[in-house]
Amino acid sequence: MSGRVWALVVKELLAVLRDRKSRAVLIVPPLMQLALFSFAATLDVKAVDLAVLDQDGGAAAVELAQRFTAAPYFASVRHLAGMAQVAPELENERAMAVLVLAQGFSRDVAAGRPATAQVLLDGRRSNTSQIVQGYIQAVVDGYNADLAARRGQVGPPARLVVRAWFNPNLDYLWFTVPNLIGMLTMVVGLIITALSVARERELGTFDQILVTPLSPREILAGKTIPAMFLGMTEGLLIVAAAILLFDIPFRGSFAVLLLAQFLFLLSVVGVGLFISSLCMTQQQAILGTFSFMIPAMLLSGFATPIETMPAFLQLVSQVNPLRYFLVAVRGVLLKGMSPGMVLEVVWPLVPIAVVTLSLASWFFRRRLG
Repeated sequence: MSGRVWALVVKELLAVLRDRKSRAVLIVPPLMQLALFSFAATLDVKAVDLAVLDQDGGAAAVELAQRFTAAPYFASVRHLAGMAQVAPELENERAMAVLVLAQGFSRDVAAGRPATAQVLLDGRRSNTSQIVQGYIQAVVDGYNADLAARRGQVGPPARLVVRAWFNPNLDYLWFTVPNLIGMLTMVVGLIITALSVARERELGTFDQILVTPLSPREILAGKTIPAMFLGMTEGLLIVAAAILLFDIPFRGSFAVLLLAQFLFLLSVVGVGLFISSLCMTQQQAILGTFSFMIPAMLLSGFATPIETMPAFLQLVSQVNPLRYFLVAVRGVLLKGMSPGMVLEVVWPLVPIAVVTLSLASWFFRRRLG
């Protein structure tokens, strides 16, 4: 690295680190977002409110209703007096589901005939309803198994045994936090880079850089290296918080994670420089950054699987650097992926970085001309 580029790198780092607001933006918001999204952005369904309408009143119906009260999935189980109370429970969202045990339920159970219980779900929250339906089915299956055992009956001929790899307890934090490592690292890398040139133009100091002996490539290098350094540091801070504060396992190689993070940040910094080369003010740079970040997060596979998206969106997601890094960071932390497997995942980041950095350099030189 030439002395001129090094001087620009030092100048960029000092401009960020000496500013109290910039230091706060680099440290406090990412950690706050990590804590907030880890607990708020979850698809886990816990503490479900259930209502039970027992029109039978027999021993079998009472026993089944009591099993729901004892189940860990349900925070409260309210008993309704009649059908007129069912609709208000769902309409006013006081209950996520209503279990209806019709007359004759206990009589059918005692006679060995199939007994039917009806479940009414709030379809406005479709995903949650499906999960709650699974909870209710699990309680009913346990009741049926115990009932068959008391009567000396043979259980079902086939039994499903479930074992979850890489996340034995299906803890949703083990899925959310590794994804947040990638997203927050992207946010920091993009904002630092996108604001660098725009800040110089807005403050009027960019003209001072232009009269120096620095070439456009040296100026770009001086803007890229500080962003890479700060992004890597911020990413490692988020990884440390994930491991120490949220007890996320780290089963892979630290060097492999650093390599994947470096390639990811290189492609992200290219996007940030491209945005910065087009913007004249910091406000424009921030708007451009968020215009890229939101689609990148939606097309990364974090919220919904990429395989379920339309074909043209799956094609667009192939140029999204976040898509590849999320697979790598989850694999390194939870799976212990080997270096070869990680390289098979993250190699598209290299051409993405080449294209974005080249475009940023071309636009940068064009704007200077």
